[in-house]
Amino acid sequence: MNKNDASYILESNRFCKEAGMDPNKVSRPKHFLRGKDLAEKRKSYSEILSVVSFFSNKLLDSLRGTPILVVVSDAVGYLLDIEGDESIIATIQQFGIRPGSLFTQEDTGTNVVSLALQQKHPISIVGTQHYHTFLHEIACYGTAFHYTDENNLLGSVSIMMPIQFQNPLFLTMLTQAVDSIERELLLRKQNKQLNIMNQIMLSRTRNGIVITDENGITTKFNDFAQKISNNHSESVLGRNICESTITGTYFKEVLKKGKIFTNEEIQFIDDNGKLVVCLFDAQPIYEEDKMIGTFGQFRDISDRYFLQEKYNYLAYHDDLTNLPNRRYINKEIETIIKEINAGHKRTLALLYIDLDRFKIINDNFSHSCGDILLKKVSKRLSSCLGEKDILARMGGDEFIFLLKDFDDPEYVTKKAEEVLNLFHDSFYIGSDELHTTASIGIAIYPDYPITMEKLLIYADNAMYQAKELGKNRYSVYTPELLVDMVYEYRLEADLRKALENDEFVLHYQPQIQPQTGEIVGLEALIRWQHPSLGLLPPGKFIKLAEENGLITQIGKWVIYEACSQNKKWQDAGMAPIKVSVNLSTQQFLTKDLITFMKDTIERTALDPQYIVVEITEYMAMEYEYSLNVLKQLKAIGIGISIDDFGTGYSSLNYLKNFPIDYIKIDKSFVDEIMIDHNNAFIVKAIITLAHNLQMQVIAEGVETKEQLDFLINQQCDLIQGYFFSKPLPANEIEKKYLVQQK
Repeated sequence: MNKNDASYILESNRFCKEAGMDPNKVSRPKHFLRGKDLAEKRKSYSEILSVVSFFSNKLLDSLRGTPILVVVSDAVGYLLDIEGDESIIATIQQFGIRPGSLFTQEDTGTNVVSLALQQKHPISIVGTQHYHTFLHEIACYGTAFHYTDENNLLGSVSIMMPIQFQNPLFLTMLTQAVDSIERELLLRKQNKQLNIMNQIMLSRTRNGIVITDENGITTKFNDFAQKISNNHSESVLGRNICESTITGTYFKEVLKKGKIFTNEEIQFIDDNGKLVVCLFDAQPIYEEDKMIGTFGQFRDISDRYFLQEKYNYLAYHDDLTNLPNRRYINKEIETIIKEINAGHKRTLALLYIDLDRFKIINDNFSHSCGDILLKKVSKRLSSCLGEKDILARMGGDEFIFLLKDFDDPEYVTKKAEEVLNLFHDSFYIGSDELHTTASIGIAIYPDYPITMEKLLIYADNAMYQAKELGKNRYSVYTPELLVDMVYEYRLEADLRKALENDEFVLHYQPQIQPQTGEIVGLEALIRWQHPSLGLLPPGKFIKLAEENGLITQIGKWVIYEACSQNKKWQDAGMAPIKVSVNLSTQQFLTKDLITFMKDTIERTALDPQYIVVEITEYMAMEYEYSLNVLKQLKAIGIGISIDDFGTGYSSLNYLKNFPIDYIKIDKSFVDEIMIDHNNAFIVKAIITLAHNLQMQVIAEGVETKEQLDFLINQQCDLIQGYFFSKPLPANEIEKKYLVQQK
């Protein structure tokens, strides 16, 4: 407590002390409204609560990502509503703080609810201004609200948050929200007709608004609704909304069952033949528990939808042939394997197709001629696609047939024969007659789990056997084809001993600010110092670790080692620098991830702002789980990076809502930005999107001056790749980069 604190805080704390309250003992509410009494109280406040909730939700939305609570009380101090961060709500319930609790100075000491009700102005109680020590990590802002025409006290609205998020602006925001609440309550008191705020919104919102009466007859259809739907209000007003082919089904559910719809994606063709994509909300309108109509709202997202569609198409299709590409087919294979492993009865096989003597054609007839041939081959291959088959170009002269959900394995070999027969006839390019054949490797998914990568290896090895046997044929994978499987099994056995024997090391690759050449970050990359095979890159053992369950232990070692090394550098007087570590999917999904990160930071004494965790887009598919975990990591102070962006589950929704600091453009895009205009377009779009969302962009795999110049021109924030440095051991990083900045 400080003598400069507000008088109401000093007086309240003096009262607590004189009352003999123990500041180190949790002071719980002693009086509660329960069951019927609480229900009746909430019912009597129902209109007030609906108004307060409307504006408090706006406040929560504007502060999305900040762990706060909005608490509403009646004029006496009974809590009627608590909204906001679920983890904080669960915590305070342990102290008896829940709807129905009575907050008084006599029972709970210095608290924001009681003081807000007593004062005629907004108040704040931050940290040690609270009398009780268990509230010293909390910042609270509160104010009372009234019927302003009579100055009749109705209750209070408070916001509470961890002290590290305190900001005097929250008091201003709360004051503005309460001003709006009081105005709205007065309007409702004076006019029990349809909410005047909706009337204002009808004319000023940039959303399309539809309002009906209790029978579904359209009574309001604002200007933006006319613009979005290309329908004049005269053709809509007075008609039953349930007859609408676009939204009628939704409104029927609202009118009959009181159902609420939020963010439903709807598509329709307007009178000009243009596709319109909207997010649609619908809900009933009540007056004193009686439905008096319905409210619908359209938000036109057509531009965003088409941008994402174009982005997704370019990311997953081959520019030359317009066939699905490697990213697309890998995703499809992974999806089917996941369903098979989950117990679904599905079948899967691959035909890995490589053109014979294609290099000779390229070298003798030019690459442009080769490109035309590839287009003609893709069309011919497409002609024998089955109903459930997918054809993709893997790159160069390699194609793949993905065969799924077939009943008889003979379908696979018959399809291979059909493909071989396609090459009996010559291809004509201008005046040239070209002839090529194909070698096909077949891999059928076995009756035991294997990875997508392994299935592709099986098909690839079978294809090479077909070439060795004379080309223009197919070969089916058998275990004998992979002579290095024994080597892999031995490697797996050695891997189990590697942690115990301390055989792993970290190399670090610099992340450079391209304008200045300054090093601003490092990515920690694991290597295995195998006792007999030498230094092995992660590609040799990470998949094995994922398959045998060691990946989480290895991941923990990487995080601890990276934090420890970073702290050693700082203790040696070198400039602090961020170090990024990759999280595997298995580690991201473990329940003890947050606990482990906190323990590691505590054990190494590293400031959490100097550690960044990298996740993949695939991990973001479990939206609610991922959002919760990332918020907790962010609350600790750890940075968040999305790795290999554009190759997985790309979604504007998670980019908007997740607390992401960095987006890493995948190397596969950077490799071709100078030769593939679609890849260049994607890179530009990613950088623009990230900057608009206040995120930084890291480009991976930069190897040439031309790539660097392109990325600098596009204002890419950070560069990582062999152009500046390959991954280096800690001592070399120290000598080459960190000592210079010391």
